[in-house]
Amino acid sequence: MRATCDLVLTNAIVLTMDPRFTLHRSSAVAITGDSITAVGPDALTYEATETINCHGRVVMPGLVNAHTHVPMSLMRGLADDLRLDVWLMGYMLPVEREFVNPDFVRLGTRLGCAEMIRSGVTCFADMYYFEDAIAGATAEAGMRALCAQTVLRFPTPDATSFEDSLARARDFIERWRGHPLIVPGPAPHAPYTCTPEILRACAELAVEFDVPLHTHLSETVQEVEDSRRVHGMPVVPWVKKQGLLDAKVLAAHCVHVDDGEMRQLKNFNAGVAHNPTSNLKLGAGIAPVARMLELGLHVGIGTDGPASNNDFDMFEETRLAALLAKGTSGDPTALPARDALSMATRLGACAMHMDHLTGSLEPGKRADLIVVDVNTLHNVPSFDRDPNGIYAQIVYASKSTDVVDVMCNGRWLMRDRTLLTLDESELREAAQREAKRVDAFLSSREVSVLQKLVAVGGAVEQESFEVQVKARVPSEAQVLAVIQSKKVTVVRSSHYHQYDTYWSFDDPEQGWLRYREDEFLDEAGNVTNARARLTLTGRTREEEFGAVLLFRSRYYAPATHSTRFYREYFRPSAEHVIEKDRRRWLLVYRGVEFYVHLDRLMKPASDDYFIEVKSRTWSRRDAEDKASVINELLALFGSSPDDTISDGYVDLVAGGSRR
Repeated sequence: MRATCDLVLTNAIVLTMDPRFTLHRSSAVAITGDSITAVGPDALTYEATETINCHGRVVMPGLVNAHTHVPMSLMRGLADDLRLDVWLMGYMLPVEREFVNPDFVRLGTRLGCAEMIRSGVTCFADMYYFEDAIAGATAEAGMRALCAQTVLRFPTPDATSFEDSLARARDFIERWRGHPLIVPGPAPHAPYTCTPEILRACAELAVEFDVPLHTHLSETVQEVEDSRRVHGMPVVPWVKKQGLLDAKVLAAHCVHVDDGEMRQLKNFNAGVAHNPTSNLKLGAGIAPVARMLELGLHVGIGTDGPASNNDFDMFEETRLAALLAKGTSGDPTALPARDALSMATRLGACAMHMDHLTGSLEPGKRADLIVVDVNTLHNVPSFDRDPNGIYAQIVYASKSTDVVDVMCNGRWLMRDRTLLTLDESELREAAQREAKRVDAFLSSREVSVLQKLVAVGGAVEQESFEVQVKARVPSEAQVLAVIQSKKVTVVRSSHYHQYDTYWSFDDPEQGWLRYREDEFLDEAGNVTNARARLTLTGRTREEEFGAVLLFRSRYYAPATHSTRFYREYFRPSAEHVIEKDRRRWLLVYRGVEFYVHLDRLMKPASDDYFIEVKSRTWSRRDAEDKASVINELLALFGSSPDDTISDGYVDLVAGGSRR
């Protein structure tokens, strides 16, 4: 009596993608329930409830997308051709803060799942916020996924602190552990966005529940250089020191790692997700994939999020991975098609620590498979002389549109190119409605420099109005003599070396944006501390009281990025740089508090000394009174209204006045 099964796929070229790369021509796959019963000639011995003729097409494992942020399908094309930090901090994070909630990620996940199913993906590794909603939408679509709840050191759309993120990750793991399609885990975002305590806590959580841990490692040169500067070692040994590698790690990117780091990852059985398109598009570089494979690392292929790719096409990604390995090494034999396809299937599952479930067609594994038509116009003719020719055909010639049928966990998700678990037209309409909301938000933000500053840096209005004057003084000695005399009372003093970058815009009403780096100096002139901040001034002046000017409110924001970041983010029309030595006093003269700055310009170089006197004010009458006192102070310092500078130092450099 013949053994029975639920389904047999016959008349197929079966690529098992097992460790031996077993290939069966004109053969079959037998399936019972959610699992593979037999593969190859053995499958033909089964009596099936249903038999499907594949008409000579390829039956192979479903593709494994080893790294993505699937809800970001709703941010596809949102901001392109930008550096990673400008893209992330200037656009992605502000939009996420405004829009990301359970409904947003659920819609984005369903949209992403539809695209992945169409392109032959049955399993993916995700890292995002509200991962519970992502897991639910993924399971409803019928796909398999490693869903990892993001943990960061700063507030996120789903948590106000890392303790909240960690608690959310624990709760998520407890509720989804053991699910037939979803493998839950924690996702400490990256070493540079986490503290050592977060990395250790996430590793301990993953070990406690025996689940994978998903993170980003060594994506950019800057990340590696910062790690060496701050920690005295590269990224991988530093996270090892924090105990991260004690968990079953899936490390995305690993673009800038050396042999020693690769061996460390291999020794701890960590998996790597190679993201060729995303890394190229964001200018991060090209991971040394061929060397990783040579050392025995499990390396999968990922698309990354569609906001940085901009799609989930694993056929395209696999082809690019193979070509990059050849192009960077100058060796056309590097990463042959068979090995590249292995990365997109079995090795990807190994990297995700899910190879016991999926990644190859072997008895006992889940029935995650796709049927690919290799008789399309762009795929003929085909040659049988070389047994590896079919792998080259899939990697170098086939396209995601050649996928005809998709099955995951024994359930058909697509038949004859028709999705069975998701409504494409409904998803397209809903996604476009969301895009209009995001467009409106970004368009309103782009109206002014202030709104962009608030979006990226949390600007605050620090001052209402102030009266101030700048003037040349005959000598440093005369100013110091007044400061040390009994005519004024010094409350406190400080000494700085200041580096100012001023940006102006085509619309003068936007004002000046200043990036300032202050170096605090001690009495010997040694640097003791440093800070950086942004200052936005509105119109240069509101009113004049002789030589004394009344300035409008100023907005401040912490400057946590480089000048290059802000230059690319704000896109000014002109830039001017000033470097100066500044002595600063808060003093009292005639019962009124004033800030007095004694400046010496170093760039542009000047032999002159300048005095700046200013005080906050709250009414026109108060401003007039203080302006009168400021004129007295100027006289004490040896200056006069004729010596005043009508505008700031930047106008000396810019060569014109801004009113």
